[in-house]
Amino acid sequence: MIRSLHDIRAPYFIGIAGTGMSALAQYLQETGLQVAGSDRQFVKDAPNEMQAKLSQAGIRCYEQDGNSLTSDFDVVIVSTAIENTVVEVQQAQQLGIPILHRAALLALIAASKKTIAIAGTSGKSTTSAMLFDILDKAGYQPGIISGAGLVRIIEEGKIGNAVAGKGEWLVIEADESDGSIVQYHPHTGVLLNIDKDHDETDTLLSLFTTFKNNAEHFLVNRTHSLAATLSVDASNDFMVGKDGQVGYCAEAFSQVGMTISFSVNGQQVRLQQLGRHNMENALAAMAIAHQIGVPLSVAAIALSNYKGIYRRHQVLGQKNGVWLIDDYAHNPVKCAAAIRACQPVASKVIAWFQPHGFKPTRFLRHDFVQEFAATLRSGDEIWMSEIYYAGGAAVKDISAADLIDDLRQLGVTAFFVADRNELLANMRTHLSADCVLLLMGARDPSLETFAHSIWEAL
Repeated sequence: MIRSLHDIRAPYFIGIAGTGMSALAQYLQETGLQVAGSDRQFVKDAPNEMQAKLSQAGIRCYEQDGNSLTSDFDVVIVSTAIENTVVEVQQAQQLGIPILHRAALLALIAASKKTIAIAGTSGKSTTSAMLFDILDKAGYQPGIISGAGLVRIIEEGKIGNAVAGKGEWLVIEADESDGSIVQYHPHTGVLLNIDKDHDETDTLLSLFTTFKNNAEHFLVNRTHSLAATLSVDASNDFMVGKDGQVGYCAEAFSQVGMTISFSVNGQQVRLQQLGRHNMENALAAMAIAHQIGVPLSVAAIALSNYKGIYRRHQVLGQKNGVWLIDDYAHNPVKCAAAIRACQPVASKVIAWFQPHGFKPTRFLRHDFVQEFAATLRSGDEIWMSEIYYAGGAAVKDISAADLIDDLRQLGVTAFFVADRNELLANMRTHLSADCVLLLMGARDPSLETFAHSIWEAL
């Protein structure tokens, strides 16, 4: 029985190349455990960047062929994506090795530190990264387990989504998509927002309520009305706008090009980032850090040097007057925020979106159409390619073309190019000398490569 981290010596991760799994593997390796794992992406004699970086961190990586899992390992870690039919799952059962879900392991890690858990349907990764930078600048030597790599850590040649840290504080994302958020009992719980995403808002509200009840301290973003209903103490909360009862208020937002500025309780803040949503993320990080003991002035200095995270408004550059920006946006609210953040940069925004999963696209069809229609300016455009299919028994009764048809009926300038490899050829005459080309999508591991191919061909 695995009751705490002290019961683990040699963990084995099945599907170790996944974002969430790789973060946990690196964290445990940094704490001194002997970590190993396999992934179906790993193929003999075939270069794999994730495998190389995990190996560089001291983690033993294997092909997922059933030849590496032995009784020398004392626990096997799996995620929701790992089916019981995977040969190594069956081997673990035969060998009597305990099998632990990724979320349960993260809960054990969280219990071992003073953990700050960031929750909400948008902004978790960015807020976590900003908070980590602030605490690091303040000398707290924090740890982080993130859903995306921090650019400043990636620049060191690492994956960038985990740091064990020598201090007592740990920043994690509390994921609501699989319900695992209810397993965490953090020192500080933070709720950024509640928008329809994986589930209806009623279901999400129930999950976040349990999360609130499990937290020792709790902060919410009162800018979002639904999140505000879970407030415990207004003096701990944060919001955009002035309210004498709320502890931290952001005002005077301005975006000039790719720089935003605003003030928090009178403290001026300036970031090399885009959009009002990043003001909210920074506000949350400053409020949390201040309640731990970090002066707002120190937080502002840390944020002025914040470099961002992987595929969150990641600027690839400008070529022939066109700015190319790659973003992880994948639900209606995130996509709308990503587009709005680009509009001050240029007179025209051309947004491309690749939906992921037939069920999520079907569930959010109306919401996508309404958000895009409300956000795009008269000169902006929305393009889509076909829905990303990751395998499984999906009912393929919807196409991205259906969303494009809905948008056209509302008078939106919208285009469908089923094969994204044909996107630039079809789009080229639409690009102008004062334009942002925004690429949006998630889950598909080839999106980064696609963005770079677009950049090379611009």
